[in-house]
Amino acid sequence: MPFDQPFRPAPAPRLATPTLRRSAWTALAFVLAGASLPRADAAEAEQRSPARPAASSPRAAAEDPMDVLRQKLAERLGAQKPDTRSGSVMRVDNHAATATPAAPATPATPAAPLPNAVPRSVAATPAAARRSEAPSARSSPSRASADGHWDYAGEAGPEAWGHLKAEYAQCASGQRQSPIDIRGGIAVQLEPIQFDYRTTGFSVIDDGHTVQVNLPPGNAITVLARRFELLQFHFHRPSEERINGRQYDMVAHLVHKDAQGRLAIVAVLLDRGAAQPVIQAVWNALPLEKNEAQAATGTIDLNQLLPEDRRYYTYMGSLTTPPCSEGVLWMVMKTPVPVSPAQVDIFAHLYPMNARPVQRVAGRLIKESN
Repeated sequence: MPFDQPFRPAPAPRLATPTLRRSAWTALAFVLAGASLPRADAAEAEQRSPARPAASSPRAAAEDPMDVLRQKLAERLGAQKPDTRSGSVMRVDNHAATATPAAPATPATPAAPLPNAVPRSVAATPAAARRSEAPSARSSPSRASADGHWDYAGEAGPEAWGHLKAEYAQCASGQRQSPIDIRGGIAVQLEPIQFDYRTTGFSVIDDGHTVQVNLPPGNAITVLARRFELLQFHFHRPSEERINGRQYDMVAHLVHKDAQGRLAIVAVLLDRGAAQPVIQAVWNALPLEKNEAQAATGTIDLNQLLPEDRRYYTYMGSLTTPPCSEGVLWMVMKTPVPVSPAQVDIFAHLYPMNARPVQRVAGRLIKESN
């Protein structure tokens, strides 16, 4: 330039095209808003702007008009240069001294539950609260009870005995249960039962299932060459045993045990008639409270409780009350003993019905004295 010409400043550089100017302002707006350039506008700006070679140096990259614009804007607003490598956008807060990177916007996905994991709603519930929400044992179809209480009717009746307690399982699964309806006995020459009963003291207890008479040692029977000591006798109404289908007013069960612990029970059927002296002595000593033994002031002679005809039926069976243990030798006297209606009514006042239903004979051998 000749020295004599006046100095004129070069005109400011202008953007190449109106389209490029519009794209630059669009980018500026999105930078100010803290968002990335929309794909459609970015693609349009790239297509309409002339292709330029990649920057060969940091200096060349810094001279890119868009980078210059971003840098100046960041300097003016007090922010750092956007990190174009990570793709994150710098959000600028006009009221804050620094800028904070924003986390990428990704939809929240709930974590997959672990196999067999306990739901949080259950795990966070106190154990006591969960127990209160559990079904009550009373609503359970199971008839088991903690104390094994049994009865002659209702939910704890004979049909449920085998399920009330593990020790009572034979009441349901046993194959030689008692009582039975005695039919078709084989008439043979049975050896007589040798009764060794003596006048003795006694005590009476109402155990909640029957009236039971406890005896001191000294009374026994001998049968099958074994001696069985009499422990106690008790009553059922009506009779648990049946003879050819007939059921009697009551029955007395005299329970004996030998030295090996085997049981033998003599059943004396009671039919309405004259008053029975042994039974009257027992009723006179009835206790006022249940489960409290009452010692009698008098004595009884158990020979008076036996019929004059000592013939009998015999078979192998079980206890007629839980636990329904099997292997019991039964001897049922063929001839009933009379008992007065008033004496029957006294027991019926306490126990209107305490007889187990008859059980299957199941092919058992029944023998009778001829």
